[in-house]
Amino acid sequence: MTTSITHWQNFLLFISAFLLVGALTPLMRRIAISKGILDRPISAHKSHSYPIPYLGGVAIIFGISIVTYVAIPFTSLPIKNFWLATSLIGPALAMGLIGLWDDIKNLHPLLRFIGQTISGVVVAVILILSSSFGSPTGSISIDVFITVLWIVGICNSINFFDNLDGGAAGTIVVSSIALTYLAISNGQALIGSLALVVAGACLGFLIWNKSPARIYMGDAGALFLGVLIATLTIRLRPDAEYVVASFAIPVLLLAVPILDTSVAIISRLRRSVSPFQGGKDHLSHRLIRAGVPRKITALLLWSLSSFFALLAILINSNIPINEFMLVVFGCVTWLGLLARFLSTADE
Repeated sequence: MTTSITHWQNFLLFISAFLLVGALTPLMRRIAISKGILDRPISAHKSHSYPIPYLGGVAIIFGISIVTYVAIPFTSLPIKNFWLATSLIGPALAMGLIGLWDDIKNLHPLLRFIGQTISGVVVAVILILSSSFGSPTGSISIDVFITVLWIVGICNSINFFDNLDGGAAGTIVVSSIALTYLAISNGQALIGSLALVVAGACLGFLIWNKSPARIYMGDAGALFLGVLIATLTIRLRPDAEYVVASFAIPVLLLAVPILDTSVAIISRLRRSVSPFQGGKDHLSHRLIRAGVPRKITALLLWSLSSFFALLAILINSNIPINEFMLVVFGCVTWLGLLARFLSTADE
């Protein structure tokens, strides 16, 4: 993970993460079954009809961490890259452990929120001290606030979005590949390579998580990926002329999980239900109730993610299209989707 990484080296990182997680996931499935770590359909908001093992997230955590740290000694700046990688993976790993605890013991949502906030503060401090905030505002207090809000928000969004076989994993693959392109295009080799490792790991997991899912990533995987993808996007330095476009690019990369969370929260608030209470009011549930098959629903969500990711790439590409107009188009499209999904039955 030097400042200059070849396409061949990136391919090796991607395929290594893919193969390792693909091999670890069935092993974690057997462990989850033997230990009784299962997602049992005992709540009304559960959409599966029989227990599904958790711990898929543990395979993702191991895969991303192992591939990343094994690659570091082969770089020209191993010590520097070790600390850079640790600043990215460390807070995500801590959050993943809290998620694993939740998968096993079913924690109160407040404890998860406290953990997410602490992770956000840690990431903010690292970004400020290392001057590696992708699009700084010029105010330390505002940068810290944005970082904490972004980490907590995306962490919850990925966790909320993990409600359909393959939905979250496939969407993160799309977002990570787009992030890889943007980072490498802007000379951020470490960010691009790690994003590619995330894509490979999630694709390896997707083999086992696609419909009908044989294992779930659980909170361990969702919270780990949430913090990691949030940190990677906030470190991205877009090649955009306007500040609003720079801030829009990370949002567009994760527009669909944000949309899903927004729909669910607004739906629950207007029904006087706690936002942290589970329900069948997510994008996937609404599409399935409309008669869309589960596999097609996942494809639709991946396609929406691809659409917004393409907008982010276009904004960054300096093509002769006004950045501001692309941002407005993305916002209008997102708001239109929000209104359309909220117009359907909540449950």
